[in-house]
Amino acid sequence: MAIRTGDSAQGFELPHKPGETIDVGTHIGSEPVVLLFFPLAFSPTCTDEFCTMRDEWDSWASLDAKVFGVTCDSPFVTDRFREELRIPFPILSDFNRDVAKSWGAIHDELLGLRDVPKRAAFVVDANGSVAYDWVSDDPSKLPDFAAVKSAVESVKVGS
Repeated sequence: MAIRTGDSAQGFELPHKPGETIDVGTHIGSEPVVLLFFPLAFSPTCTDEFCTMRDEWDSWASLDAKVFGVTCDSPFVTDRFREELRIPFPILSDFNRDVAKSWGAIHDELLGLRDVPKRAAFVVDANGSVAYDWVSDDPSKLPDFAAVKSAVESVKVGS
């Protein structure tokens, strides 16, 4: 079942580097969290998305929200993607696709590959409720970064 605005967010733990995991659940319910699901590291649109986040990081950092990228690439790839692009937040490896499936952000098939994450953005408030969701069937479409920022700002006021 897909997780959408108004639902309780599910915590999860995923690797961000080989042998190192991050428990996102420790942040859910204590501070705003932004989850950015994306299909494949190093693909053109995914690179554009995360370079945009990097280039605008000062405005994101001022929101005091934890930001995580989530993709199906291995932890070796997610770590390399983050390092090469100088991404200032963790990129998590959902290699088994369990998290993308549970959040309802999965393509059955994309470019001949099965179970690839959709491009999606979720904002979870400090109480653990989903305050914003956007899930795209079109992998070439970027999230509305202004709408995501606005959602984070609105949950900060209500926190």
